[in-house]
Amino acid sequence: MKKIYFVRHCSADGQHKDSPLTKDGIMQAQLLADFFQEQNITFDQIISSPYLRAIESIKPFAEKVGITIDIDNRLEERILSDEPIEDWLEELEYSFNDYTYALHGGESANAAISRANEVLTPIIRGNRATSAIIISHGNLLALLFSQFDKHFGFNQWKELGSPDIYALAYNDDVISFEHVWNSK
Repeated sequence: MKKIYFVRHCSADGQHKDSPLTKDGIMQAQLLADFFQEQNITFDQIISSPYLRAIESIKPFAEKVGITIDIDNRLEERILSDEPIEDWLEELEYSFNDYTYALHGGESANAAISRANEVLTPIIRGNRATSAIIISHGNLLALLFSQFDKHFGFNQWKELGSPDIYALAYNDDVISFEHVWNSK
């Protein structure tokens, strides 16, 4: 059986790719490290978005257990648009209802899911890892989760904590998906 933990990053000081964790976020990263150590699982792989807030969120755990964090650009947050959007929340909600919808310079839900699946599928289908952690961002993860829970959408995205953890267990084409921890 394979088990993949999906982590939404801890609280950060902004949305820029180089935004560091807040003081609370630093404490949350320690709580994440404690959580994963309590799971009593030997992780084969940690894959992170290249954004600083994602890396800093999992770094305390990776350092404690001596695992290298693999950085993968395909786990970057989804870009809704390359231009400022006044009603971005409405546009985001619409994009959760129409997976083909994309704003100028933005990425459709389908494109974001496809990109994330390029990271996920080799873990599920391959022999390299039996237990992995994928750390990324709320929008991308929510879209990815919708593959495993058809009810996961915009409202569930709004409920995600920072950090938050979901687990996917995969065994002989039997998949279970569950919410295992959040900071709320």
